[in-house]
Amino acid sequence: MGFAKIFAKTIGFAGYALQYACFTHCTFEYVGDFVMCSGPSMEPTLETNNILFTEHITPRMQRLRRGDIIIARCPTNPKQNICKRITGLPGDKVRGHFRRSQYVPRGHVWLEGDNSGNSSDSRVYGPVPQGLIRSRVVCRVWPLDKISTLSQI
Repeated sequence: MGFAKIFAKTIGFAGYALQYACFTHCTFEYVGDFVMCSGPSMEPTLETNNILFTEHITPRMQRLRRGDIIIARCPTNPKQNICKRITGLPGDKVRGHFRRSQYVPRGHVWLEGDNSGNSSDSRVYGPVPQGLIRSRVVCRVWPLDKISTLSQI
């Protein structure tokens, strides 16, 4: 086998590897991906080290609904992601900090953790811009004995 054949096979393999990498990147960036939960704010629904499958299409199409569990950039620390439930949509009247009522402004959502006693959420930092939402949680895939869809309540 000559150098030309080895070189051609190597280039062919590299081409397939590059195509696979591009397909994988686009799938995880635009369709859905896997996220590991950490922290107590969504207990008992989600626990630390649960692995979730999330989809990116619903937030991009602005089809989020009250009750959806989402992954978003933290409004106070953009290097961190948060996992919360949407409890208020634009125009909804919600109870904020110190039980004061306020309306969710256009382009924002109100996020709360299911474990309200141990969750830093919209009651602390206010309405969250919809542009910070990365994905909607579809189901828990780990641990295996707790695989389930995570539909709205």
